[in-house]
Amino acid sequence: MTTHTDHAEISILVDRLFQALDERKFAADWARDFLTDDVHMETPLGASQGTDAIRATEEALGRYDRTQHIASGIIADANAEMGRATASWNALMTHVHHDATLQEYGADADPLFTVGGRFKADLRRTPNGWRFSRIAVRPIWTKGQPPLGVGA
Repeated sequence: MTTHTDHAEISILVDRLFQALDERKFAADWARDFLTDDVHMETPLGASQGTDAIRATEEALGRYDRTQHIASGIIADANAEMGRATASWNALMTHVHHDATLQEYGADADPLFTVGGRFKADLRRTPNGWRFSRIAVRPIWTKGQPPLGVGA
């Protein structure tokens, strides 16, 4: 049974992860505050695991000048005795293109690439609290053009 404490901790973890992605404070071990060492990530750009998943996340965000990720409707189902949980949430992800991307796309290019999607995650309780062991993002809709070299 999910306690209010578990739900609150998982919700805060989602919010803190999105804030970290948008602030891009990628110190060498930034991901330890959010992810297990063996995390498995699935995005429209592909699947990756462990340190490769962390680097892929940093690279994907680097394709944009700025981003803003907003989560809502977080649903968590935790089994504290087993130290396992699942979570899902809606996300609105706004990406601001680099000037070079806009120049390449032309004068009428939309500076924003916006994605509405759904996240699903598995979590494990560690000595430092809940951490994501799997994150999958599924786009539901997009508006604007993705960065150069990335299909719609």
